[in-house]
Amino acid sequence: MDLVSLQNSLDNISFAVLFGTMLIYWVGAAFKSIPYLPALGTAGMASANLCVAALLIARWIEGGYFPLSNLYESLFFLTWGITTVHLIAENMSRSRLVGVATAPVAMGITAFAAMSLPDTMQHSEPLVPALKSNWLMMHVSVMMLSYSALMVGSLLAIAFLIVTRGQNIELRGSSVGTGGYRSKNGLVTNPSYQLQRQGETSQPQLEITAGNPSTSVSLAENNGFATTAVLNRATSGVLPSTPLSISPTLSPQRLSIADTLDNISYRIVGLGFPLLTIGIIAGAVWANEAWGSYWSWDPKETWALITWLVFAAYLHARITRGWQGRRPAILAATGFIVVWICYLGVNLLGKGLHSYGWFF
Repeated sequence: MDLVSLQNSLDNISFAVLFGTMLIYWVGAAFKSIPYLPALGTAGMASANLCVAALLIARWIEGGYFPLSNLYESLFFLTWGITTVHLIAENMSRSRLVGVATAPVAMGITAFAAMSLPDTMQHSEPLVPALKSNWLMMHVSVMMLSYSALMVGSLLAIAFLIVTRGQNIELRGSSVGTGGYRSKNGLVTNPSYQLQRQGETSQPQLEITAGNPSTSVSLAENNGFATTAVLNRATSGVLPSTPLSISPTLSPQRLSIADTLDNISYRIVGLGFPLLTIGIIAGAVWANEAWGSYWSWDPKETWALITWLVFAAYLHARITRGWQGRRPAILAATGFIVVWICYLGVNLLGKGLHSYGWFF
């Protein structure tokens, strides 16, 4: 089998494996009692990752350059990045919920690349002169990996909004890795309060103080985790959303899922943002070498800056302002759209200095 036939087989196999993996994750989410499905989902993602890696290596050998010169190669590299970040996120969270969001996106990208692009765009072509540089691997690969991580983090934020049904729920603690509060049977359902952890005591007791200092309630808990909290009256009517503070319309199980999604989304965006920063800097150096200017306000450059600003605002809000839950999730969901505009939209809507090898 020659390399071209191998590539054609691998892209179809990748699609089939990802399609099956998506069904496994969805069935596993609906019927948690079925054994072995979580392990099968992880194995499916790992298999798809290896298939796409083999396709890219075959492409590299055939063309003689790093396979990121056209849309077909770029889409499969993006799929490889998403499946890689998925495996990292799944290992970090010890949860199979990640695949419910990431598997359909990876499958859709693979289907578009393998079945929708014309044959002329799927064939390996000689590099245009501007791309014959070692910066191709450095800049483009880092940017694509950053897109992969930011997309996965944004998808988990969208999943958080779906699980919480768009309610105003504020988590406290997951940004620093505590994973929020835990309670076996404690419920706090007043929608006019916002929970904030203040410290721990040796006695497992929760003290709740309203905006009026004369009003206080003490609840005994026997889990010995976060034992002291102060609730300040929230003017916006924000609901508490840690597993300790359970909304009247959300079950403890949903809140535990939301807590995991919020935490992992934050961590994955935190992984993608430095990659995006490095990629932009590397692109500026390459642009100066190729075009004589570090920054030309090309549409791709402009949207890369917008993407950087959106996720910088997300991380700033979480780290400095202490945002958690719905508000940063909406910001990350917006970032998902911005990443796609930066990655693909600017090449569809107009031409620029980054148009070679994409749409003409």
